[in-house]
Amino acid sequence: MAGGSLLSFTSSFPSPSHLLPHKPQNPKFPSSKTLTPTISCTAESSTTTASSNGGSGAASPSRGELFLHRQLSAPVKKPPKNRKPVTPKPSASVIGCYGCGAPLQTTETDAPGYVDPETCELKKRHRQLRTVLCGRCRLLSHGHMITAVGGNGGYSGGKQFVSAEELREKLSHLRYEKVLIVKLVDIVDFNGSFLARIRDLAGANPIILVVTKVDLLPKGTDLNCVGDWVVEATIKKKLNVISVHLTSSKSLVGIAGVISEIQKEKKGRDVYILGSANVGKSAFINALLKTMAEKDAVAAAAQKYKPMQSAVPGTTLGPIQINAFQGGGKLFDTPGVHLHHRQAAVVHSEDLPSLAPQSRLRGQLFPVGSDVEGDNLNDVTLFWGGLVRIDVLKVLPETRLTFYGPKALQIHMVPTVDADEYYDKELGIGLTPPTGKKRLEHWSGLQSVRHLEIKYEDHHRPACDIAISGLGWIAVNPVTKQSNVTSHSTNTIKASGVLHLDVHVPKPVEIFVRPPLPVSKEGGEWYEYQDLTEKEEEMRPKWHFL
Repeated sequence: MAGGSLLSFTSSFPSPSHLLPHKPQNPKFPSSKTLTPTISCTAESSTTTASSNGGSGAASPSRGELFLHRQLSAPVKKPPKNRKPVTPKPSASVIGCYGCGAPLQTTETDAPGYVDPETCELKKRHRQLRTVLCGRCRLLSHGHMITAVGGNGGYSGGKQFVSAEELREKLSHLRYEKVLIVKLVDIVDFNGSFLARIRDLAGANPIILVVTKVDLLPKGTDLNCVGDWVVEATIKKKLNVISVHLTSSKSLVGIAGVISEIQKEKKGRDVYILGSANVGKSAFINALLKTMAEKDAVAAAAQKYKPMQSAVPGTTLGPIQINAFQGGGKLFDTPGVHLHHRQAAVVHSEDLPSLAPQSRLRGQLFPVGSDVEGDNLNDVTLFWGGLVRIDVLKVLPETRLTFYGPKALQIHMVPTVDADEYYDKELGIGLTPPTGKKRLEHWSGLQSVRHLEIKYEDHHRPACDIAISGLGWIAVNPVTKQSNVTSHSTNTIKASGVLHLDVHVPKPVEIFVRPPLPVSKEGGEWYEYQDLTEKEEEMRPKWHFL
């Protein structure tokens, strides 16, 4: 029986000549363990094949059985752990406007990237498309306030609007590449322009923090104090940076230091400039190229086609590649992220220039002299243009508020009981922006109210800053310098206490309460540096402004 069983089993395989016509081979059987789960199905199928051919006797395994044997015998491959997703880079074949980065197109005249078809064809024929400036950028270069985002700072339809989520998606490949990140933040709007979750985008890549527009700080400001303040604020935001640079693209303060740091850390990698809209990225890059051009012929050539800069938020609409380095690696200007919590998100495009300070800030102190009865801020309301309302509920008689922001926004002070009527009457006329009756039709008002209880313990320094996202800040001084001198003979001044204020802003705009920024000569007098151990000092990022 054993022989019969073996014969019936082996006869089911086809003739060796059926498999290898030039060289017959001995039959190869899978091991019993491997064949056990499939032997009945395989034998039945093979028997049918053998009978149809009319053959008998020993035969080799079929191709299918050999394949099955190899598959079952092969070791099981475990899936790789923590496999990095592959995110394709933007196609290099898509040519964008060198001014804003928007892809060049010839169909939609109102959209970014539009080029006259004849001009586009001519430039394409001569391989000069990378030297083309789109129609929108041409208007911006002549000072026109072309909308960049639909509704508020955008063209019709809101195409090419870049949100934080969209920018992260566009640049998600950076997390898995070796690049150098240069993150920009506006010193006038430090909290409002500070991009959150930047580490999610940068991954483990090094980050250089560049603070822009320091030339706007009040006269006499000690930049050492400001640098230390920025480092402290950055540490509290849990962002690990390799260095902090205080810069001015207008006066070129600190630009050389940034270039030195980039050259030191670049190591052949691409450099990406990131920041929120209108933080000054394009102006910073132009200042960077201008300074580098003095010693670098490549940077000098790159100056001819530099990014467009204007007061319109979202001037840059796509990544712009710039050949700026001799030693390898490219410089990329990226679209500014539009943050919904800034004042620019609620103001009409034609009112946007009023939000940008054009000259050095000078703090406006309130109250001044006999502006209100009894020289006291209690039960007084202050309007900062039509964008901010502050109701003073309970403060010390000596308390003063100092406003730092654009001069175009006038500050008005009225009794709180008359504040509602005054706002309705003067909005669009004395309280601007918004400007004009037409823009008032789409104005939703100051819908968001935040009650602040500000604790103070030190008469020698401001209690805090109230920062309005996208506008500026208000320094809260519980006691003036003059009152502090006579505090020993005055009973109204307490050692510590709480100030009560209500701050009204448009609904999406955020309010930040932060440690006071040390500005002007007085800031350098009251600012105190942190006591650090030697190890803490070594780990702490250094600040530079040369």
